[in-house]
Amino acid sequence: MSDAAAALPGGGGAGAIRKRSVTIAGHRTSVSLEQAFWDALRVIADRRGTSVAALIAAIDQAGGGRPANLSSALRVFVLEQVRGGVLR
Repeated sequence: MSDAAAALPGGGGAGAIRKRSVTIAGHRTSVSLEQAFWDALRVIADRRGTSVAALIAAIDQAGGGRPANLSSALRVFVLEQVRGGVLR
């Protein structure tokens, strides 16, 4: 994942949209998420002993009935983790 994250309009804080570049299956793509979701993905990745980029690639590959849009799929994944008690 790119260290450079560009803030999109909408102000700062956890609700601010951040756009980051990731490589999935050898292809670069950009993902836009609120900072709170990037933070949650980092916590989940750390707990699993992996990188955020590797976690995103695994989520994308697994599908699991999540939305086809990657940003939406990541939000749903984080919500599932919260509901499952992973992020408490």
